[in-house]
Amino acid sequence: MLCQVDPTAEPGDANAPAPQPSQVAFREYLPHAPLSHAALAAEIALAITFNGLSQAVMMVSPGNLEDFIRGFSLSNAIIDSVDEIYDIRLSHFDQACQADVQISSRAFWALKDHRRQMAGTSGCGICGVEALEQALPQLDILQPCALPPAAHFDGIRQRIEQAQQLARSSGALHAALYFDANGKALLCREDIGRHNALDKLIGALHLAEVDARQGFVVVTSRCSLELIHKAVRARLGTLVSLSAPTALTVRWALKHRLNLIHVPHRNAPRIYSPIQELSP
Repeated sequence: MLCQVDPTAEPGDANAPAPQPSQVAFREYLPHAPLSHAALAAEIALAITFNGLSQAVMMVSPGNLEDFIRGFSLSNAIIDSVDEIYDIRLSHFDQACQADVQISSRAFWALKDHRRQMAGTSGCGICGVEALEQALPQLDILQPCALPPAAHFDGIRQRIEQAQQLARSSGALHAALYFDANGKALLCREDIGRHNALDKLIGALHLAEVDARQGFVVVTSRCSLELIHKAVRARLGTLVSLSAPTALTVRWALKHRLNLIHVPHRNAPRIYSPIQELSP
């Protein structure tokens, strides 16, 4: 269930810039590394309804929401002109926002045909979900899993590049890889969509009857909240990202006991979850 509407939220703040990044704890995967903090971007689930009709839920940065709604409505051909938006009302929750948009009758009738065209949209990964409860679902809490040895991350970016055969020839592809308990890359799946790449890998793991909790999974894209959902549902033990997670992603990984590690370009790997490993 979603938390109650924030009573401190004011309508005048709806189009304000995004808030300052959240300070989130991590520990570098080095011997005796002290507790540190990183500034991570914020994200929320934004549900949009037009004249009471649910249209989409997507993960967005929580700033300039009215600008986003106008641009989304125009660029997705829901309206022909921003003048067809009569009103935008936002209700704020703990991890989400509900936008109730009033549009012209002409645009509303055309919207029903447009909704069918959006069914296959893959840009944000959550577009087309018609309830915030689906964007922020109730998931099982995983059994704690030991972190992989730090040595398994030595030269991991180079090993990933070697495993990405399609990307070496064409570029423009994300990858999801499975490294076994010995730190060896056993499976690699590539796709233009980061969600698709992880789905392909999860399917391959099940087909090969691999216990993914004995190794770790790496995604070459940013670690979005949708990837946390997939990892928890697939009962992975450790998810590693080559791009920094958001503060909400860390929050969900901690809540569901999913190990979450970020491997920066030039610094030591950063453990964001589990929190019990973060005491200096």
